[in-house]
Amino acid sequence: MDDMKHTLVALVQDHPGVLNRMVSLFRRRGFNIDSIAVGHSEIPDMSRVTIVVNGSGAIVEQVRKQLDKIIDVVKVADITDDNITARELALIKVKATSAIRREIIEIVDIFRAHIVDVGQDSVTIQITGDEDKIESLLNLVRGFGIMEISRTGRIAMPRGNVGSTPLAEKTPEKAKRLKAG
Repeated sequence: MDDMKHTLVALVQDHPGVLNRMVSLFRRRGFNIDSIAVGHSEIPDMSRVTIVVNGSGAIVEQVRKQLDKIIDVVKVADITDDNITARELALIKVKATSAIRREIIEIVDIFRAHIVDVGQDSVTIQITGDEDKIESLLNLVRGFGIMEISRTGRIAMPRGNVGSTPLAEKTPEKAKRLKAG
């Protein structure tokens, strides 16, 4: 089977060590995580984890099932084949003397990005979008000299009506058991 990028989303209890247990599962199976992003969710005391991993569908499904067995993991879904909205945030510090700053600003405007900091010999660009958009901007500003890059990794959710997220469907059942016990 062909390896491809899979996007897994998980709803987890806000407890110490949950992320470590999840990442350890990938490590034990020899998976390299392309990106991982964690933040609070719409449900109190729960966080949403987005993990991007490369592998075959069958193997990633096995890992998904193992993640679902972790006590503080309420629900895990592979949304790779769903119609999703996916974004990433990047901060890019570029060498920019006053002579070339205008040229960089024009490129930034084309990508609907923003200059968030200006130094004597640099500018810091903030861009949000899909990975291709960020890579395209990076390719254009590489010629000026990239000093530093910081990226969030992919965050994603299925498109559609509120409550259509696979995590939102009947998720509270396991969460109730966790809170009760």
